[in-house]
Amino acid sequence: MTAISGYHHLTMSTDGAQEDFDFFTKDLGLYSVKRTVLFDGVLPVYHLYYGAKNGDESTIITTFPFRKPGIFGRRGTNQSKIVQQAIPVGASDFWVNRLGERGITATKSNRFGIDRVDFRHPCGIELQLVENPADNRAPIVNAAQGIGAEHAIKGIYGGVVAVTDRNAMDDFLTIALPLKKMADDAEGMAYEVPNPGGPNAVVEVVEIKDEAQGTWTLSGGTIHHFALNTGTEENQLKLRAHIEGLGFTDISEQKDRNYFKSCYVRSPGGALFELAWTVPEGWAKDEPADAIGSTLVFPPWFDDRREEIIAGLEPASFQDA
Repeated sequence: MTAISGYHHLTMSTDGAQEDFDFFTKDLGLYSVKRTVLFDGVLPVYHLYYGAKNGDESTIITTFPFRKPGIFGRRGTNQSKIVQQAIPVGASDFWVNRLGERGITATKSNRFGIDRVDFRHPCGIELQLVENPADNRAPIVNAAQGIGAEHAIKGIYGGVVAVTDRNAMDDFLTIALPLKKMADDAEGMAYEVPNPGGPNAVVEVVEIKDEAQGTWTLSGGTIHHFALNTGTEENQLKLRAHIEGLGFTDISEQKDRNYFKSCYVRSPGGALFELAWTVPEGWAKDEPADAIGSTLVFPPWFDDRREEIIAGLEPASFQDA
């Protein structure tokens, strides 16, 4: 069965809200797509969305800027390790130079025969810009930030998951989701995320046995989850039933995220995946379609807590130009 059509978004738990916003909108040239708050629990935490100006799903990176005293995540194995975005072929040198000029250490590398740029978010999470020759999406041009079409990020390429048991992860990815294995060698494993007629996207896996278990809780400096796009509710629920029927019972009921509906499943090692589909109104559910990401918005069920949450949020200036 194939109920997946590319990525929906990738989500990180970062640190300061201001440094996070400036990093994605100014350093990387993405646009603010939605500014809201964490829908789960009671802590006042931003939930920030970045991507293409129109909010195309396959471009969305979201963050929980989680600057809380004494609470910081532990990066390790059995955890999502790297967030990857696609760039045009030949754009690596531009990004190494641009990031370096902005005080961000960046180096070039090659894995599975594909060139990439390695660097880190200010909170320490590993990121890569990957030269994807199969990506036919329009680049996210940002003239105000000096990023033209020949170099601009195109959207999500994928993510890297660290595991202690590559065989268990292989079963989960190929049987439960299911994805097609593209590579399996000393460098690790790579799996193609189905996306008919669209850009090539992947999940990459590395086996790391000599590190401690990474944090699973919501805490700064860690990747929270990778979300795959099921396109429709029917596909989502069919895939959920398929995964649960295989015995992967650590899977949630459907959750309302206002702009999309989600189910979450934890892989055998612990990395969290989401199955998501966008509701018809999408990002324009609570903002004009031509002004998404310009205001702080709340879901209807937080109407009675709005002032309380605002009072607890970290002060920040969200100006992306």
